[in-house]
Amino acid sequence: EEDGVNYHFVDKAEFMDMLQRGSFFESAEVYGNHYGTSQLWVNEQLDAGLDVILEIDWQGAVQVRNLDSNACSIFILPPSLETLKTRLLDRAQDDTETIEKRMKQAVAEISHVAEADFVVINDDFDTALEDLAAIVRSYRLTIKYQEKKQAALLGRLSQGD
Repeated sequence: EEDGVNYHFVDKAEFMDMLQRGSFFESAEVYGNHYGTSQLWVNEQLDAGLDVILEIDWQGAVQVRNLDSNACSIFILPPSLETLKTRLLDRAQDDTETIEKRMKQAVAEISHVAEADFVVINDDFDTALEDLAAIVRSYRLTIKYQEKKQAALLGRLSQGD
């Protein structure tokens, strides 16, 4: 993770100040760390006509859904808890205690899977990526998306123009 590339890092005091000012589109505390997505950044992307894809936990997804009813949520699951644990061990970034905490948190997260619009099983990376791309393509064809993106065309066509 690199500041300004993957994330923009701020100290805890600044984060809490930003939280109080309402600077975040969504925010959450995960594994003892605070994360948030800039409201300004999201608005800039949407105003530019871009899709915004956030990698967030279920808490953030609830916040996003409450702010934007057009939001689409995708829950990415491991093929098994055993596979998830193996992946965490293979990363060699955490000690055993931290991995156990992450596994317990993962089970708690997975209990919210039914709240998502789509589920992708990340067993094979290429297949999971294809599934994600298919979801994005299909979402772009929904009426709620098209009503925003093609409002002028839909208006003309519905008037017989």
